[in-house]
Amino acid sequence: MTDYFVLLNEPRRPWLDADMLKQKFLSFSAAAHPDKIHSANESEKQAASKGFAELNAAYNCLAVPKSRLLHLLELERGAKPGDVQQIPPALADLFAQVAAVCRDADRFLTEKAKSVSPLLQVQLFERGQEWIDKLNAMQKNLGTVHGELLAKLKLLDTQWTTGGPNRAGLLGELENLYRLFSYFTRWSAQIQERVVQLSV
Repeated sequence: MTDYFVLLNEPRRPWLDADMLKQKFLSFSAAAHPDKIHSANESEKQAASKGFAELNAAYNCLAVPKSRLLHLLELERGAKPGDVQQIPPALADLFAQVAAVCRDADRFLTEKAKSVSPLLQVQLFERGQEWIDKLNAMQKNLGTVHGELLAKLKLLDTQWTTGGPNRAGLLGELENLYRLFSYFTRWSAQIQERVVQLSV
């Protein structure tokens, strides 16, 4: 497995500064871009393309907390975390709210798709705007909780880098945080998908 932290010359840790990571990536990718070797032979061009693709994969992985944590866990443990489908009790209420608003929005979208009357379509347009507002409010709630997760990630990063509790213990906490980021990523995407459908 390629260590993306090494590839981008970053320390192997849970938190990375997004702006600094982007600057480093842009610098590395500018130097390694395949277009810089016009006169190279085919194998050198392929190697340059492969290296450039790996840099892109490294950046895309490390730029997102969820994928960065997964990569860190895989590197530290030598294997991916197991699949766990159980929602943590602390998130059960939020999950129920997201599921309910998505289900109700889907019902409205089905009703809207069946409408052929111009007058009814105008009324449905107005109701659609109300649904967009509801979904955006839910997205805002998710954003607040996401911010709390980022704060917890920074705290765990401090413990990781200052030699707080042993790393094995921190890996368990990082895995829990990875799962929470996974839920929020999925829920946010589901809400955004419905906002897009309602906007059309």
